[in-house]
Amino acid sequence: MRKEKILRLAKGFRGRAKNCFRIAINRVEKALQYQYRDRKAKKREARKLWIQQINAATRQHGVIYSQFMHTLAKDNIKLDRKTLSDLAINEPHSFKALVDRVKFMRGPNGIE
Repeated sequence: MRKEKILRLAKGFRGRAKNCFRIAINRVEKALQYQYRDRKAKKREARKLWIQQINAATRQHGVIYSQFMHTLAKDNIKLDRKTLSDLAINEPHSFKALVDRVKFMRGPNGIE
């Protein structure tokens, strides 16, 4: 049972790692470690991309990302970065309304 499972997981590997049980054990274990690590990295990369997209969109309207996020939190607007990024790309008018709200909350000279 265990041998079948390991060799099934090793399917597609190069060389003896796909059919030699001893080598397959090590390669499968390492592959599972990579899978675990990269699931975390994928989330991290997605968040970085959302932040870059929000930053680019807010700067087009004259607001810095950090000020934008701080004012949204202060104004109790609970939108996550994924949603804000999606708004910035697909609904620019709605996003502009949010930026205008932030500008209004920050005051006339940009001071809180």
